[in-house]
Amino acid sequence: MIQPVIAIHGGAGAMSRAAMSPEKEQEYLSALTRILAAGQAVLAAGGSALDAVTEAVRLLEDCPLFNAGHGAVFTSAGTHELDASIMDGATLRSGAIANVDCLRNPVLAARKVMEESKHVFFVGEGAEAFAREHGLEVVDPSYFSTEARREQLLRVQRETPDAAVLDHDGQALVARGQPAPADPLDADKKLGTVGAVAVDAQGNVAAATSTGGITNKQVGRVGDAPMIGAGCYASNRTCAVSTTGTGEMFIRMVAAYDVAAQMEYCGTPLAEAARRVVEDKLPTIGGKGGLIAVDAQGNVALPFNTEGMYRGYARVGEPPVASIYR
Repeated sequence: MIQPVIAIHGGAGAMSRAAMSPEKEQEYLSALTRILAAGQAVLAAGGSALDAVTEAVRLLEDCPLFNAGHGAVFTSAGTHELDASIMDGATLRSGAIANVDCLRNPVLAARKVMEESKHVFFVGEGAEAFAREHGLEVVDPSYFSTEARREQLLRVQRETPDAAVLDHDGQALVARGQPAPADPLDADKKLGTVGAVAVDAQGNVAAATSTGGITNKQVGRVGDAPMIGAGCYASNRTCAVSTTGTGEMFIRMVAAYDVAAQMEYCGTPLAEAARRVVEDKLPTIGGKGGLIAVDAQGNVALPFNTEGMYRGYARVGEPPVASIYR
């Protein structure tokens, strides 16, 4: 009998632990634990891995601490462009959306694409129209804005105007002679994505990933988060993976699928396959970040090559475990 388990991440990046108040660190750990418990409850009630990852990522999108949904970073034009993907390991069905700015929960739109469309990937106005047709909640783009993210954009544009800065790389600039940063991981040096992976009691795995992109990015840029095989992948034959990091490098390495491919073709255990991608392969092209993964037997891997990663896991019947630093 498989013990169901869910794992989540909320981005990876550089530590600013010395400047971090215990209260702010606890705020992040509490948010991770609360969201893990919600996903765990879905699994404990006999729910599917797909339902568990959907609920966890929806809650991450609604939490302003993380770069997805409410609290998403700003583009160079001062707008928001949100991306998400989801995949069902039992069927290999998947759905993805990119460059939307009015869908409250992009992960729900990605799931609708998976379940209600013959296509896999919608972008921009087409994605928004599809979501509206299927009754998903639409909000004013200002819903996604927070003052902390706006300050992050203005700071980056002032100090490094030509740079697109990975979400938690936009608060190192603040730290230069400024008060303590707002995140345990330096928000100007954090690679900001959220994601969840799970295996249920039937041995089915699923993965979902969502992001607000990178601070000061060029309008229209899409990273790895909505790309099946790069930022999200799930197959019952191997594992479920959600990534966070320098998206262009994860795309070039097809990072999420690489973990599954090593397992399927070489019989590599989950932990070793995940470690190779994150510690051996991605750094060869400057790839920074991490991933979370579970296999159909309930094993969990959460490797990262940065100083920290918002992460955690929860097995049914056991207390959730949440961490930030190494």
